[in-house]
Amino acid sequence: MTTTGRRALLTAGISAAAAAALPGCSASEEPRPRKPGAAEVEAERVARAEAALRLRSVTASRTLLERYDAALAAHPALAPRLTPLRRSVAAHTKALGEGGTTVRPATAAPSPSVTATASIGVSASASARPAPSPVHAAADPRAALEELAAAERSASDAHTAALVTAPPEYARLLASVAAAGAAHAYLLTEGARA
Repeated sequence: MTTTGRRALLTAGISAAAAAALPGCSASEEPRPRKPGAAEVEAERVARAEAALRLRSVTASRTLLERYDAALAAHPALAPRLTPLRRSVAAHTKALGEGGTTVRPATAAPSPSVTATASIGVSASASARPAPSPVHAAADPRAALEELAAAERSASDAHTAALVTAPPEYARLLASVAAAGAAHAYLLTEGARA
C-alpha cells in the first residue's frame, strides 16, 4: 500500500469514527435518568409510609383539638376544666407533626407527578386539606364531656394502632400521646366523679 493509500484509509477511518461519535454529542439528545437501585426504592417506600403515618396521626390530633374548641365554645363554664387538656392536645398535635419527612423519588430526573413533599407541620396550609365539616358539641355539658372522652379514646386507639408500623422514635411519641389520651378520657368522665 502506498503512503497516499494509507492516508486515505486513515482519513476515512477517522471520518467514520467522528461521524459515529457526533450523534452522541448532539445537544438535542437528553441524558437518560439512571434507574434507581433496590435500596433507593425501598428507602422511598419507607419514607412515603412514614409521611402517610404522620399525616394520619396529626389529623387525628387536629380533629380532637377541634372537638375541644367546639366544647369550649358551647360551654364556656367548662373552660377551667378543659383548657389544660386542650393545651396538652395542642402540644401533642405540634409534636406529632414536627420532623415531617420529605419524600423525593429515587430517580435522577424527578417528574412532577412523582415528586411528593410530605412535610407535615401544624401550620400546614388549609388549601392542602379538604374543608372540615364544622364540629358541634352537645347542648348538655355532661354530654359534651362524654363526647370529648369518646373522642380522646378514639384518638388514643388510632395512635396505639399506628405503633406497629411507626419507626422507633415516632412510636415512642405515639405511645406517650396515646397514654395521655387515655388519661384525658379518664379525667373527663371518671375523674370528675372522684
